[in-house]
Amino acid sequence: MTTLTSFIETVNQYLWGMPMIVLLFGTHLFMTWKTGFIQRKTPLAIRLSLTKDPDSDGDISPFAALSTSLASTLGTGNIIGVGTAIALGGPGAVFWCWLTGVFGIATTYAESLIAVKYRVRTKDGTMLGGAMYALERGLGMRFWAILFACFGVLTSFGIGCGVQVNAIAVIIDSSVRSALEGSSTSLTRLLAVRPDAVCLAVGLVTGLITCLVILGGVRSIAKVCERLVPFMAFSYLGGCCVILVLNRSFLFESIYLILSSAFGSAKAVGGGLAGSGMMLAARYGIARGLFTNEAGMGSAPIIAAAARTRNPVRQALIASTATFWDTVVVCLITGLVLVSSILRGGNAAWETLSGGELTTAAFSQIPYIGRPILIFGIITFAYATILGWSYYGERCLEYLFGKISLFPYRFLWILVLVFAPVIRLELVWSISDTLNALMAVPNLLAVLLLSDTIGRDTRYYLKHLDEKDNTPVPLRKKSNIS
Repeated sequence: MTTLTSFIETVNQYLWGMPMIVLLFGTHLFMTWKTGFIQRKTPLAIRLSLTKDPDSDGDISPFAALSTSLASTLGTGNIIGVGTAIALGGPGAVFWCWLTGVFGIATTYAESLIAVKYRVRTKDGTMLGGAMYALERGLGMRFWAILFACFGVLTSFGIGCGVQVNAIAVIIDSSVRSALEGSSTSLTRLLAVRPDAVCLAVGLVTGLITCLVILGGVRSIAKVCERLVPFMAFSYLGGCCVILVLNRSFLFESIYLILSSAFGSAKAVGGGLAGSGMMLAARYGIARGLFTNEAGMGSAPIIAAAARTRNPVRQALIASTATFWDTVVVCLITGLVLVSSILRGGNAAWETLSGGELTTAAFSQIPYIGRPILIFGIITFAYATILGWSYYGERCLEYLFGKISLFPYRFLWILVLVFAPVIRLELVWSISDTLNALMAVPNLLAVLLLSDTIGRDTRYYLKHLDEKDNTPVPLRKKSNIS
């Protein structure tokens, strides 16, 4: 296992080296320019996400599509992942993670636009779309479309399944052991004989509940996410705000440390944590930024293609808000919570903690409710991600082999949920980083090669805004679904 972990880490050092950073960040910057800085339309996009597009083709509402997209992105990467980035790349990783989100809005917008533009309707009326269809129908590049779909299926088992259920199991197992400490019960004796008993139980329960949801298809998944996402997000952010109030005297110092560490110029504060160099901070910040908001991976556009909309640009604007909420808001607040907590607690005592331990220690500063908020956040964020990514994996597999492949996929998905909790989390994270990079390459290729189309449709759409109520009009028919 140690050899495999070492090999995967070596691969990641290559995949997440300067070429990937340039490709990813370069695409974010290029699409920001190509779309006329589409980030400035975020307020409009947020308003559109709360309105329906009547008499439109699609399977679910735009808000349901956004909720499912957020469900898949608001996962453990926003909580444990930010802590891991800080632990490995220093406080400066928070800045690079946030910057990835700001410019990533343009890439999320672009990849969602082409996903909707080139989507197809199946014989049973279901809408299917994503980078694989954009590559094949928009560029005639079926080989790259197949590669994307293959990586999408594999990635779904890592970032969308194994990592998430592993995180749920770890936090519940830790909580149970903490509650049983010093007691002598039948459960305590069971854990002494079978240390993985709680983790396996979590896997079984998660697998059963997930099975009941995913068998209902996209509408069932979207219905659950539409109700779960707003509740879990506001609950988590409320807990973060309480910590920031407690740490208010350290906020300015935290912001300074994050910015200075981002460029490798920070000095140790209080004899403890310091920056880890610009390249290391950028590597882990960008890697975790992509992990959390998935901008450039091409995953979120798969659900955007299922939304009821007459216009690819309209839905792309809505889809782009997922990156705004996920990284620009949630990851930034999480980063400030963790860094300010490190400074408040005397960072020398925190520097040896792993990402998960660092996050747990920060939330534990809130008397009585801190740890329950963290536990609730991890469980709900992770479970929502499991639901969202099950849909992504299904659509990628359906592109490759048709509907006949869905039952075996769902069966294997449940098996992974059951047994992933006993796998080492570090290995799962490393494999997920590898698959993230491999999935991003063909998607970014589609975005860059179709950038002229994206820019042209964007300009047409924004030019024809109704000045009276700022409601966009539909594109010409030839720009819609064919």
